[in-house]
Amino acid sequence: MDQLLIDQQGFSISKEEFLIRLVIAIGIGSVIGLERQFRAIKENSHGFAGIRTFIFLVLLGFIAALFYYLFSPWIYVALFIGVSLLVSATYWISANQGDRGSTTEFSSLLAFVLGSMTFIGLIEISLMITVVIVVVLSSKFRINAIVGMITAEEMYDFIRFVVIALLIFPFLPDETYGPYEVLNPREIGWVILLTSGLGLVGYILTKFLGANKGILLGGIVGGLVSSTAVTWIYANKSRENENLSSSCATAILAASSIMFVRVLIWTFIFNQVLFNRLLPAIGLILLSAIGITLYIYLRHQSKKIEANEMPPSKPLDLKGAIVFGLIYSLILLVVSYANENLGDSGTLISSAVAGFSDIDAITISISKLTGIKLDLGIGFNAILLAAISNTLVKMGIGIYAGSRALRKNLLLGYGTMIITTLVLLILIS
Repeated sequence: MDQLLIDQQGFSISKEEFLIRLVIAIGIGSVIGLERQFRAIKENSHGFAGIRTFIFLVLLGFIAALFYYLFSPWIYVALFIGVSLLVSATYWISANQGDRGSTTEFSSLLAFVLGSMTFIGLIEISLMITVVIVVVLSSKFRINAIVGMITAEEMYDFIRFVVIALLIFPFLPDETYGPYEVLNPREIGWVILLTSGLGLVGYILTKFLGANKGILLGGIVGGLVSSTAVTWIYANKSRENENLSSSCATAILAASSIMFVRVLIWTFIFNQVLFNRLLPAIGLILLSAIGITLYIYLRHQSKKIEANEMPPSKPLDLKGAIVFGLIYSLILLVVSYANENLGDSGTLISSAVAGFSDIDAITISISKLTGIKLDLGIGFNAILLAAISNTLVKMGIGIYAGSRALRKNLLLGYGTMIITTLVLLILIS
């Protein structure tokens, strides 16, 4: 058994642990110091802290934490104040010489704290913070370039989104109102926030990656959350600029492909027997969805969208998001009406109707009920019908809100998915 270097109530450390943590602390100081010294050489400046200085700062924090337990907490406080005064004096001298930057000084204080955290055993957290510090420090010019590209309207819309997300949405009542007690202001607000947020992410990706890559990536990321919202966002975008129709169609179909992946994930979590039954069918539909998406993408890949072909669009389409929230509320009422009148005997029809609004909720519900209240075959057919109805809704949204060119691509893409699903249902039945 290792001999304990410190053995106090609530904290103990052996000599072996002490040496390991000491080496890690030196490594942390070396990494931060290397970045600062490299930056100073590149900028031909005389930074006060390089590799050696940061190693000393981390070691000072490490030793201060050691003295905290061996002697008195006041020693730690005194050392931290001393380092803070030294760093402040260094900044004052640099500022008088025309260098107003303070990142190195803040990094110095963080290095001291990281040394203390490493000593007390918070190694994983210390390493994660170190990575964040190095990434932020090394991204100075990249961050400046990105900030320089932001317009006043984009900044204003981003602030509006933050205000809605942090100051309005949290205070919406989390209670149900209206017919069938299904209209929840918090849930409707979440749909509006989600839709506007996905649109904002898509705008950012399109601006910095270009229309072809940015729109596709926006569709893939959005499909992890809501393929229906993605359909609404990019259908409207295609109407604003018909040159983007093929890229928007690819993004919408990619998001819809990910919807089938979500179905498999939910069934695997809640009912593995149903998952095994669904896997071949959903897998085949997924392959057809990916195949038609790739076909449309490759067919139009040669047509690059230039920046001057893209008219300026609003980063935050709040009006469109509110309209989508109202449509979502209407679908909820229709689904509730169908369930109320059809009852338990209409499981398949209810699943198809429920799929209009939310594929995730109906998939989880059917997965939980299959094998208990529902036969495996009924559960299988119910989820497939929900997937078909959800696909039909997205196709309807795309046809209603999208451009003429988008409609053609969506009819081809969704038509392939729906025909594949119907053929599977016929063959299985």
